[in-house]
Amino acid sequence: MSFHLFEPDEGRYAEIPREMMLRGEWTVPYLDGEPYLDKPPLLYWLVGISYRTFGVHAWSARLVPALAIHACILVVYLMGRRLFGERAAFLGALLLALAPGFITIGRLLVLDGLLALWVTLSLFAAFEAVRGNRLAWRWWLLSALACGLGILTKGPVAIVLLAPPLWAYRALQPNKCPVRWPTYLSFVAVTLAVAAPWYAAICVRLPAFAYHFLWEHNVVRFLAPFDHLRPIWFYGPILLLGLLPATLLLVPFCRFLLATDPASSERRPAELGFTLLAGCWCVAFFSLSGCKLPTYIMPAFPPFCLAFGFFLARSRWQRSPVLGVVGTVGFGVICLGHNLLLPWYAAYRAPAGHLAELRNYCGDPAMPVICYPRSCDSVAFYVGRDDLKIYRSKETNALLYFLQKQERPAAVLLFTHRHSLEAFKHALTPDLEIVEQKHFGLQELHGLPKALTEKMTVLMGETSLGLCDLAVVQRKVPESSSRARISWR
Repeated sequence: MSFHLFEPDEGRYAEIPREMMLRGEWTVPYLDGEPYLDKPPLLYWLVGISYRTFGVHAWSARLVPALAIHACILVVYLMGRRLFGERAAFLGALLLALAPGFITIGRLLVLDGLLALWVTLSLFAAFEAVRGNRLAWRWWLLSALACGLGILTKGPVAIVLLAPPLWAYRALQPNKCPVRWPTYLSFVAVTLAVAAPWYAAICVRLPAFAYHFLWEHNVVRFLAPFDHLRPIWFYGPILLLGLLPATLLLVPFCRFLLATDPASSERRPAELGFTLLAGCWCVAFFSLSGCKLPTYIMPAFPPFCLAFGFFLARSRWQRSPVLGVVGTVGFGVICLGHNLLLPWYAAYRAPAGHLAELRNYCGDPAMPVICYPRSCDSVAFYVGRDDLKIYRSKETNALLYFLQKQERPAAVLLFTHRHSLEAFKHALTPDLEIVEQKHFGLQELHGLPKALTEKMTVLMGETSLGLCDLAVVQRKVPESSSRARISWR
């Protein structure tokens, strides 16, 4: 977990709790010295606790999501025992632990691993509460508590992933546990008791939060997305690859589900139907949204793996020697990826792979550091600065004006797109010049020709590096002046 932070998400979610801790501010999240209103604070709080306990490191930041996904695997096992029995629970938890889309992505510093824990706990606790003849109040309140924590992690999506599959299951059940309005109100009361205090506090401190987060980042991004646009089939390949090796059982599992003979029907309990409803609804909901990222469907992985575990425990496949071979290979691949490939890839492409040089250029607190055309928060994290300025492409004129009028004669620019430096050179005014520049993008791989490396640069997405080039921009000294040229260092 100690490899370099990736941009943009890991750098951002490591830097926000660091700045909150330095400020002693635990209500308003801060990033680069400005309020950051895109997400609720639970991940920041937990990472801040980790920082205070273990120090500010990349590994201590990643400790939170790593613990969350392993806790989620434990929840799948414990709840699976209650729903399907010991063997199915063990196999479901094992498949989840081997799923690269869950165990690998979840250990990175993103919100979705923590959200998956709360959604999984909320789903199965609510189901446990209503699947008997009488409501199990302790499970019901536990589900409400987990739902509130999910809302504190990523917003209302936590209740959106819970309510529809629970309603659908109850609608399809002929003999169902009676749940009256006071019961629902108790659920809402516990959820609000967990989540509402922070939402109320942030709205009082910064009234713009309600519109920015609740409307723009939840409603507008779903109905009229402004970033991460993907086709409706986007999550199909991600599920097939991310659920390996469980998806190797997909064809026989579908046959089992579609079989119409009475013996097969009796082998499909209501508990299996609910797990499939929960997983399918998560994928369907995010597929309907125009704004998609691969990590969004992580809450679908636990119910799907538990469903596969149930099928595996009750089929001839569990006695196949292929099962042990595939599991061993999957475990070996994950260990290889976690311990060798991922750290190498981070050192090769992450901004902090050039940490000594970055500190040399950006370590002076008096030297203005500007990110263009987007932020590079891992630089702020590793250098220990919370005053990085950010200018977008449409703000180029404002950036030039800042460089002309600032007190210091020089500034360091971090270019976060592979073409930004060349475009900026064309926009430079006569009174500004670049006195030093350095390339931090993907370098030529040893043993590979340069042409192949350039193709890999495009394929691997250099634009998501967070840092491609660095330049020192300085105001020109008038030729008529007798003063010596100003040194930026």
